Amino acid sequence: MSALTLCLLLGGECGDLRGQVRDALRCPRQCHSLLGADEDTVRDVIHRFNEIGLACLDPRWAGGRPRLLSPDDEDFVVATAATRPTKLGQPFSRWSIRKLAAYLRKVHGRVIRIGREALRCLLARRGITFQRTKTWKESPDPERDTRLDRIEQVLERVPDRVFAFDEFGPLGIRPTGGSCWAENGRPERHPATYHRTQGVRYFHGCYSIGDDTLWGVNRHKKGASNTLAALKSIRAARPDGAPIYVILDNLSAHKGDKIRRWAKKKRVELCFTPTYASWANPIEAHFGPLRQFTIANSNYGNHTAQTRALHAYLRWRCNNARHPDVLAAQRRERARVRSEKRIGSGARSGDV
Repeated sequence: MSALTLCLLLGGECGDLRGQVRDALRCPRQCHSLLGADEDTVRDVIHRFNEIGLACLDPRWAGGRPRLLSPDDEDFVVATAATRPTKLGQPFSRWSIRKLAAYLRKVHGRVIRIGREALRCLLARRGITFQRTKTWKESPDPERDTRLDRIEQVLERVPDRVFAFDEFGPLGIRPTGGSCWAENGRPERHPATYHRTQGVRYFHGCYSIGDDTLWGVNRHKKGASNTLAALKSIRAARPDGAPIYVILDNLSAHKGDKIRRWAKKKRVELCFTPTYASWANPIEAHFGPLRQFTIANSNYGNHTAQTRALHAYLRWRCNNARHPDVLAAQRRERARVRSEKRIGSGARSGDV
């Protein structure tokens, strides 16, 4: 069939034959005499070309016995595999290939007989794979949408006046596993210790949205006084007296009366993230690299050495800040993703 179609479409290399085929296409009987093919076959080829074009060159040959499952049956199998068994009255929380095949053979009114290997291939072909489940937690904060909208509003309109604050820790003194480049089969190893005699520290970090700079200090504990000291360092980064906006979580150490009075006096607006929504704080995305490149794969002797390593990384990071155009593009992409997910769909009009 494909050779006949090719002859009909291309008409051969010879100009005379091409002309004959052009004339023959106007009459299937002439094609029949020219190519020696059945007249009905010629009509089928011409009609198929008119319907799908050059795709008719593919004969779609398939060997073996006829398909036992129709497209509707395959859709039913895929839908069943993607449904929790408990919703279908089965006493288990997930399917196995054997259990799914057995269930399909006993479905009332629609018996589908399919082998385990054929079932596995069908699911793989339709994009259904065996995956680990993931958990998520929705914020119960009644002010969730209002807080998310305010954070997104200041990030979009005045990014140069927006900062983020959070604590990172606890940071102990112990060998910490990580990853590094090493010779194949000879990984780097750290000694194990079982005594923690030097306590822990908490890194109080501050991040400038507009400048892409990160700084902070290590403290013995979290507290309102340490939070206030960090906020004062943020205010010192913009000493012009104009309003600034600080994004932070709603930890009790961040909301003391002394902090609120100082923030009101210094024109600092505290934009709290909703409960269980620390992902809304931009500084969280920068604590991951901080942990990966300073804490992981390390074995510091004391907190002084650990703090020096943290500050050395922060100096390198601030000296290699990203270009402002890159930051602006990332903010636009973040806003687009949030709008598509319909997160914080409240009104965002009004002056900042």
